[in-house]
Amino acid sequence: MTTPSPSVTLSPGTTEGPYNPGVAVNNPADISVIVIYFLVVLAVGVWAMVSTNRGTVGGFFLAGRSMVWWPIGASLFASNIGSGHFVGLAGNGAAGGIATGGFEWNALVIVIILGWIFVPIYIKAGVVTMPEYLKKRFGGDRIRMYLSVLSLFMYIFTKISADMFSGAIFIREALGLNIYVAVVILLAITALYTVTGGLAAVIYTDTLQTIIMVVGSFILMGFSFNEIGGYNALEEKYMNAITTKTTDPLFNISEKCYTPRADSFHLFRDPINGDLPWPALIFGLSVLAIWYWCTDQVIVQRCLSAKNMSHVKAGCILCGYLKLLPMYLMVFPGMVSRVLYTDVIGCVVPSVCKQYCDTEVGCSNIAYPRLVVKLMPQGLRGLMLSVMLASLMSSLTSIFNSASTLFTMDLYTKIRPHAKERELMLAGRVFILVLIGISIAWIPIVQTAQSGQLFDYIQSITSYLGPPIAAIFLLGIFIKRVNEQGAFWGLIIGLLIGLSRMITEFVYGTGNCVKPSNCPWIICGIHYLYFALILFGATCIIVLGVSLITKPIDDVHLYRLCWSLRNRKEERIDLDAGNSSNNDNDSEAEDDEGNSLMIYFFE
Repeated sequence: MTTPSPSVTLSPGTTEGPYNPGVAVNNPADISVIVIYFLVVLAVGVWAMVSTNRGTVGGFFLAGRSMVWWPIGASLFASNIGSGHFVGLAGNGAAGGIATGGFEWNALVIVIILGWIFVPIYIKAGVVTMPEYLKKRFGGDRIRMYLSVLSLFMYIFTKISADMFSGAIFIREALGLNIYVAVVILLAITALYTVTGGLAAVIYTDTLQTIIMVVGSFILMGFSFNEIGGYNALEEKYMNAITTKTTDPLFNISEKCYTPRADSFHLFRDPINGDLPWPALIFGLSVLAIWYWCTDQVIVQRCLSAKNMSHVKAGCILCGYLKLLPMYLMVFPGMVSRVLYTDVIGCVVPSVCKQYCDTEVGCSNIAYPRLVVKLMPQGLRGLMLSVMLASLMSSLTSIFNSASTLFTMDLYTKIRPHAKERELMLAGRVFILVLIGISIAWIPIVQTAQSGQLFDYIQSITSYLGPPIAAIFLLGIFIKRVNEQGAFWGLIIGLLIGLSRMITEFVYGTGNCVKPSNCPWIICGIHYLYFALILFGATCIIVLGVSLITKPIDDVHLYRLCWSLRNRKEERIDLDAGNSSNNDNDSEAEDDEGNSLMIYFFE
């Protein structure tokens, strides 16, 4: 690896050398903490395996519907907070200030909507997966299959890859391990208790890992603020955290590329020129949040495992309170990291950034890992590595379990409609192993994406593919006039609109301040959160327009599937009930299950 140019002058107190994935965690104290962490996690997973019923589909995929509020709330939080949050939020905070924390605070309202509006409908519908709800609501199989395949695609190529990308950054900073070795070990341990333990093991280990994440992050936040002299000192020093190396013979680097934003400590920013415009942060982000929190299998599945609605609502409230924390536990420490290691975290010259963190477009992604390996004492450094491992593993376990549920209940049952319960559980476990294989095969792409392009691409996928799904669920629940034709064409046209921007942006690249993208402004010039809002509106117009010119669905098919019909007691007739005698039997069984679930949850 090359060494820095002699012309590089480091900021006061900055003693960083060239990129050298090191041996920060190589002492008995740190190693002991990490080993103890793994043993405790495995012990909790084994305890969950032997103490819960995993012999049925409901037991394996929904934890026997026996969960109480506090593990549900903790698991919702842990499933959401992956290693990408520690790396991504801290990195964005280091680069642009506190506005990125608005992504977390937006969830406070949305999780309440989840617990009070969406989950009661799902429970009354008697469903296990989100595509299953769409099948009951609209009939037919094409919408259900569309959502199942799209969800699995997004799990594999966004959530898993994002967590592996950010986790690999931390592992390399802290341990200096080969990325392949480290990630394979993590995936193997993660898969062990997911494959064998089902959702109960996932939720209980998520609860443990939430405690570890919060405690460890509070400790690091305390060390960070103590190092720079508190919040008032952060406000002053962050605005002066400007790298001393700002010239490059190959590029004309503008001052705005390396100077902290004037609005760094503003949560709401200019609606036109802001990097996170306030209308987009409130409205555009809410569209994505509804897709993520209210319609995503990973999140909703935790709520469906609850004993009753009181535990669902209490779990959502707990999750909302926990979502207040990332601003303080991740964003502010990222900003502190820029103050302490200005030339590294705030680097702007591509060749210098390459020397510091092995990527040319900036080193803000290593803001949090750098704090851990440089600021924390032995033992606590091992605890913080455990925090990162906890966030990575809890996120991956959630994805593995929910993806296997989608595959088993929505896709495998179409291939093997008469499969027995044992076969369904085996198929779910085998599919988790397939996900592991795809994840390992994805590692080379993760490695080559250190420019940040993959991370930006991942955000684009959620922004460009999520809004149509959010629109379908919202309209399906609140407007009973919406039918299958409207929903299907809304999804298809919305998908094409989203793909048109996503593919174009990926081809041209997102660019950065030093090397802007050549993507045409008419396609890429609109902020992605504004685009999400536009896409959501366009999908709604298409869905309503097509539905109004086609035949409506009779109320008898919509009892307890729409908000206005949620309390109807009459027997619901499945939309596909007339297709075959098998469907008649299935409809009857599903309706009986839905009724029993209603009694159980709402008694």
